[in-house]
Amino acid sequence: MNSERTRLAALYGGLLVMAGVLLLAIVYLLVSEGVYAGIVTAVAPAVPTARLDAGSVPAPALPSSEWAQTAVIEPGQYAVAQKVSTAAGDAALSQLLTVSGVSLAVYSALSVALAWWMAGRVLRPVGVITARARRLSGSNLHERIALKAPPGELKELADTFDGMLDRIQQLVAARQRFAANAAHELRTPLAVQRAAAEIGLADDPPPEKVAWIRDKLIDTADNSERLIEGLLLLAVSDEGLRRRERVALDETVTTVTEALAAEAAERDITVEVAARPVTVEGDAVLLDHLVHNLVANALRHNHPGGTVTVRVGPDGLEVANTGPRVDPATVPLLFEPFRRARARRHAPGEGAGLGLSIVASVARAHGGDVGARANPGGGLTARVTLPTRLPAARAQ
Repeated sequence: MNSERTRLAALYGGLLVMAGVLLLAIVYLLVSEGVYAGIVTAVAPAVPTARLDAGSVPAPALPSSEWAQTAVIEPGQYAVAQKVSTAAGDAALSQLLTVSGVSLAVYSALSVALAWWMAGRVLRPVGVITARARRLSGSNLHERIALKAPPGELKELADTFDGMLDRIQQLVAARQRFAANAAHELRTPLAVQRAAAEIGLADDPPPEKVAWIRDKLIDTADNSERLIEGLLLLAVSDEGLRRRERVALDETVTTVTEALAAEAAERDITVEVAARPVTVEGDAVLLDHLVHNLVANALRHNHPGGTVTVRVGPDGLEVANTGPRVDPATVPLLFEPFRRARARRHAPGEGAGLGLSIVASVARAHGGDVGARANPGGGLTARVTLPTRLPAARAQ
């Protein structure tokens, strides 16, 4: 910080001193050119002509300068005036140099002091930003610079830094919630397994009870496996894409809906698909999970006799369903890990609450965006926007 202030002070002070030297040089040149002529013009008329022996001293030729053409001076007067003006001019210029040198020294000292003060004022916001950045840690991410300064580059830098801290705080808070929720979700099936084993196998259980315990443990293990797979998929999608290829999103939608047709029939739900040819540059596996999670979520949060409408085209992918009413205030929270529209009941087939968070993560990895809105009659409409290619690009 001090080195930067020293550099700025040297720069500002050097520029001010150079300006002062240039100004004094110009003044000296202008004064030296006119001082002799001005003194001769002022002195010559006052010199008596009788004291000059014109016969012994030849009269010098009058100069052809402008002042000689306008002033009325006798030749005898000019010789004496020239001697007087030379001595007076040399004395005046010597005095001018002395005064100018002293003034320049004082001016240089003041310039350096002013430059040091100006450099400190300019770099003060940088010092505030540096000090605040050094104090930041996980426990005080809520603090902000909040620089009070007129609009400018440093004010913009401080505001940008505050915006970055906002994003970091949100990210850290989301990670902390994710870790806490993941620990809770993983602890629940382990507790169920332990309780089932302790209660069911405490004495000599009958075969039917052993079979029930076995089915319960297998079901809990399946839920844990799905949860771990979801966490791994979420972590992979958060890292971004490692490879890209052309993926026919409309074909992916058709494949996914056909794979979920049996579940839709079991739940007595009608799935309507309207797919237009569209190609996306991305990861085929992640895009398949994105579509699958959206359609599966629309099936599971529905009611018998309901519908699921899937539309895909250049504008993106949209999945809408019927079902229970959703509070509009909770819709943005549904894309966070382990968030649900309703409290978890630990019913068979109930997800871990990672489906929509995986959708949001995959969409971000592909440079897209995701959003949702609550339907007036119940249910949810989720929309994913992805960078797409023209249909003709698929045939190339």
